[in-house]
Amino acid sequence: MIEKTLDLAERHWRWVVFVAWLGLAAWAIFNRWNGIIGFALGDTDDNMRIAQVRALLHGQDWFDLRQYRLIPPGGANIHWSRLVDLPLAGLILLGRTFMSGANAERLAIAVAPLLPYLLLIASLALTTRRLLDPRAFWVAIVALFFAGSANGMFAPTRIDHHGWQLALLAVAIAGIADPRRARGGATLGIATALSLSIGLEMLVYLAIGGVSQVLMWVDDREQRRRLAAYAVAVGGGTALGFLIFASYDNRMAVCDALSPVWLSDALVGGALMLGLAMLSPAKWTTRLALAIGAGLIIAGFHAAMWPHCLTRLEGVSPEVEKLWLSHVSEARPVYRHGWTIASLIVALPLTGLVGWSVLVWRARSERDRLRRTLAATAAALAATAMLLWQTRTGPAAQVMAIPGAIAIAWIFAPLAFTSQKSWVRVIGTALAVIFALGAAVPLVINFVPAKKPTERERSIGRANRLCNSLGGLRAVALQPKGVVFTFVDLAPRVIAVTHHDSIIGPYHRNGQAIADVNNAFRGDAVQAHRLIAKYRSDYVLICPRMSTSTIFDSETPKGFYGQLNKGTVPDWLSPVVLPKNSPFKMWRVSR
Repeated sequence: MIEKTLDLAERHWRWVVFVAWLGLAAWAIFNRWNGIIGFALGDTDDNMRIAQVRALLHGQDWFDLRQYRLIPPGGANIHWSRLVDLPLAGLILLGRTFMSGANAERLAIAVAPLLPYLLLIASLALTTRRLLDPRAFWVAIVALFFAGSANGMFAPTRIDHHGWQLALLAVAIAGIADPRRARGGATLGIATALSLSIGLEMLVYLAIGGVSQVLMWVDDREQRRRLAAYAVAVGGGTALGFLIFASYDNRMAVCDALSPVWLSDALVGGALMLGLAMLSPAKWTTRLALAIGAGLIIAGFHAAMWPHCLTRLEGVSPEVEKLWLSHVSEARPVYRHGWTIASLIVALPLTGLVGWSVLVWRARSERDRLRRTLAATAAALAATAMLLWQTRTGPAAQVMAIPGAIAIAWIFAPLAFTSQKSWVRVIGTALAVIFALGAAVPLVINFVPAKKPTERERSIGRANRLCNSLGGLRAVALQPKGVVFTFVDLAPRVIAVTHHDSIIGPYHRNGQAIADVNNAFRGDAVQAHRLIAKYRSDYVLICPRMSTSTIFDSETPKGFYGQLNKGTVPDWLSPVVLPKNSPFKMWRVSR
């Protein structure tokens, strides 16, 4: 009976994936319904994304991605691309045909994040079918339940680009796993080009994918079709992506987005790889020598042409690093987080690496499958290792761990299930699945008594919630339009849900503005007056106890923010009367 069910599901696996996605999407919308209705864009980037989409729909130039409601009148330099704006803008326009503009935006923030989720599920299913077993694809869907960091990037209201980046990474891995050489190479190349057109977050993994195509060719001359297809797709696709999506600012030699820097690297690399595929000498030693030579040419070209892009791509100053970036939690390594959070992040990736090792061992006698499995394993290993650098790599590590993790369940659970002892069948199968999918850690943590939050922690959580809510910002929105000088992490929300402009959000190209805002709240009133006047601000807005404010409290308790919060207000500020239950304190600036 089980075999027949698995065979039936395998024959109709595309429909199984689609129906599973519909079910998961419906559940996600139901689960986040209050957030959708409350327009709860909790992340700064999600708020900035909706502001960018509105600007596009209101007629802003396609190639102009500056956000003019920050640092007016010149605008803030935003390094994104329009590619992720397209589904949001399309859903809003569609929604406007049968509902109000506000509800059309709610439709967009509910549905848009779920579109790449279908791409993710389908890609994981393909990788599983190609490297493990054609019938095992459904286990990948189950494993997603335990990929909490990854799932969060596709939740309704999570409208920024991270979901699309993860989905395209999954497509890239599916391309690596594809036994059909030309199709696999082209898939990886197209996914790489699209991902680069969105951002550089997946650059390391995509580069590993590119190197894997070359090494497959070194090992087997017959892989030249895979290498040639990849070369054409990555070079041509990146060029097309640059022409269509690169903003005016990204046409400069910047390091943090698809620009002439990475376009030239892709074109040079694509041309060299196409040349290698066309030559394809018979001896593997000659192929290896040519591959090493091509790699040295690409590295030398990049170092000679773009030496400023050999260090951190953000290019922030030491001052901005100290004042802002060093306080961003996702930029910290996993071991600097609490054991609970760290365990939840690393459980699935570590299990996945064990599973990938099992897959490599299983494929040892099949040369072609072994090559493809090793290439996918290398990307998964890199993502897990990078958790020691930044926690933000967690979602990618979890996505790439899933095919490996389910391999353990698929291989070892049947061994327990076929035991003659009933308790072994039940307990052994359950343990194999639970440990394989990284579910053991979440289950254990659920039984560990949670540490009761302190009053301080509760007040911070309450402030974060209220100061980002529509209700909390309503009184602020009712004030006459002006430029609001506020926290870096609050400014995107202010411009997303009020008519006010603000100074700057957490966008590294605008380092001077980020430093100025932080210095204003940290320094004395004289310095604050000078910096607030520099940006022609009409209001000063603070949210006491919000996470950002706790940094000022702890590091500069006698600074401008600390004095304002204690009621020591300079004479160039006059209070704005807000409701008694407002989480904010607000003043009008008298220049």
